[in-house]
Amino acid sequence: MRYIILLPILLFSIIIHECAHGWVAERCGDPTARLSGRLTLNPLPHIDLMGTIVLPLLLVMTRSPIIFGWAKPVPVNFANLRNPKQDMIWVALAGPASNIIFALLCAVALKLGIGTLHPIVSFLLAYVVFINLLLAIFNLVPIPPLDGSKILMGLLPPQQAYSYSRIEPFGFIIIIGLLFMGFLRLIFNVVAALSSMLGVHLPGL
Repeated sequence: MRYIILLPILLFSIIIHECAHGWVAERCGDPTARLSGRLTLNPLPHIDLMGTIVLPLLLVMTRSPIIFGWAKPVPVNFANLRNPKQDMIWVALAGPASNIIFALLCAVALKLGIGTLHPIVSFLLAYVVFINLLLAIFNLVPIPPLDGSKILMGLLPPQQAYSYSRIEPFGFIIIIGLLFMGFLRLIFNVVAALSSMLGVHLPGL
């Protein structure tokens, strides 16, 4: 039952993340996401077979304590941005920022007592906080293709940014290696601590 509730929360949070990238990109001069039909909360255009369906289902079937996934990245043509190097930072930050804002709004709702209306409301809001903080923190890790890598490349001088970008073909392998070494568990613990600071406690944590 818990997973039936968590999967839609995860999917909606990922969609918000991707739409935020596209929305900020358009504000900075690139309409690619809108022209591609990706500035929508309709989940169908955002579904990635592996990240949105296969991986979350495998985690559910293996009774993983962590449910994780991703959607198709929103297309951004950096050549269309008015100031590509600077705007790349804002576009990359938009995704994690949207998740943090969503988490904070739900934490405030819990503080205001909305969760007392019904236990399921409290349950939903608490997991929205946790999942969105998890998405934000994980995506801020500076390893390609995560958002943190684009932020770092935008901050580095051109030569160093070029050298750093050369690890991108190996980024996914690095991430998988870190996950096997327990890196996601570390992030999980950080997010649990942040949730606790916001006054949000999940069952079993």
